Amino acid sequence: MASNDKKVIAVVGATGQQGSGVVRALRGSGQFKVRALTRDPRKHAELADEVVKGDLDHPQTLEAAFNGAYGVFLVTNFREAGIREFKQAKSAITAAKNAGVKHLIWSTLPNVEAISGGKFEVPHFTGKAKVDQVVTDAGFPHHTFVIAPGYYQNLVAFLAPHKQADGSMGWALPIDASVRCLHMGDIDQLGDVVAGAFMHPDLAGHGEYLPLVGDFLSFNEIVEILKGQGHDVSYMQVPKEQFARAFPGGAELAEMMGYWQAHTYLGSDSRDQIALANKVAGRKPTDFSTWSLENFKIHTE
Repeated sequence: MASNDKKVIAVVGATGQQGSGVVRALRGSGQFKVRALTRDPRKHAELADEVVKGDLDHPQTLEAAFNGAYGVFLVTNFREAGIREFKQAKSAITAAKNAGVKHLIWSTLPNVEAISGGKFEVPHFTGKAKVDQVVTDAGFPHHTFVIAPGYYQNLVAFLAPHKQADGSMGWALPIDASVRCLHMGDIDQLGDVVAGAFMHPDLAGHGEYLPLVGDFLSFNEIVEILKGQGHDVSYMQVPKEQFARAFPGGAELAEMMGYWQAHTYLGSDSRDQIALANKVAGRKPTDFSTWSLENFKIHTE
């Protein structure tokens, strides 16, 4: 297929963890022309086939950025959770609809408020879930929801093990380590699900939910896998209240982990959705032990 015949896919957040993986997978498929949206196109000129200015806080930049695109991948930054995130997403959805986009894929998360009957409050999950209805109501010929899991990468970033009181490197978290509740995956592979959905709208273009899940684990199993690979790591459960007070942002993290323990990360039996996501992606995502063998490093403090 000549490149000028290829469908254009516009990728919002193309320099972020999710968006960059989507750009790679779309380009790797050889089936699409990829248009990356970024606040500063000059800084990222080599990122995709086209790099254009697109800023979620300036909706007037979006319609031009989406013009002529067949599809849009949309993700917002959870650090802007709340009214701002909802407003950004709604502006982008409206701009995509006005530009004549045929297939919109929205990166969402489970609705913790609905799943837990209001018992748990996790704004950066529920905030994204509340955008789902806006996507559905917009009436695109095709729309798809993808769900990012707990990133394996978090275990070497903000959830990396720290030196504990007994001198070991490990985790002190408010979650029962024996409860299998963590749907996890290599976030770089979300792009395979997105590219597959754009390629197969017949399979996954009618509002399907496609979670990327490489593994489903408890913290005990994570520790066991890592110990088996030669890492000396430990786990200790701490009271939720103590964790919530320990550092800024601790309260929401504690609430999120309470939700995971009670309902699992995805909040329900998602085996059928996971199987469809893998079918659409054309591969099974990497499991944790395979990923950690190559990528897990402990940085002692």
